[in-house]
Amino acid sequence: MKRRQAKPTFKPYIMAQPSLMPSSWEEMIPGDHLVRVVNRAVDQIDLAPLLRKYKGDGTSSYYPGVMLKVLVYAYTQRIYSSRQIAKALRENVNFLWLSGGNRPDFRTINGFRGEKMKGVMELLVEEGYVKDEGGSECEPAQSGMVEAPAGGGGHRGISIFPN
Repeated sequence: MKRRQAKPTFKPYIMAQPSLMPSSWEEMIPGDHLVRVVNRAVDQIDLAPLLRKYKGDGTSSYYPGVMLKVLVYAYTQRIYSSRQIAKALRENVNFLWLSGGNRPDFRTINGFRGEKMKGVMELLVEEGYVKDEGGSECEPAQSGMVEAPAGGGGHRGISIFPN
């Protein structure tokens, strides 16, 4: 007697179904995760030098503290390209949480890094918030990327230290 072949059973797949779990990104990130360290460290930084670079007219801007958090966390993850950072802001839970759901595009990220951050990275190193592991001054390049000096062979690492 032959056994009758059973039909396969699949788990439900409904993309538009509302979900109650998790109710926030907060629940998805462990308390000791690096993204939380970056968040606390940047919250302790005096943002006055950055805030002075903004004019009162024109369209609204992303808050400089959010942009700084995103950049510092991206660098700790070895993400330097503004396009890759923008992609992470759309796809990565840690970046979504850190930015509060804000998703600046790559031009905004590059503009912030190039125009607003001039001199600020050096200030962060001086204040002890960021450790330059390359052994030389942090210097934003023309592209807006933090690069090692000539002969350095690319990006150097940075580490953040909350005071």
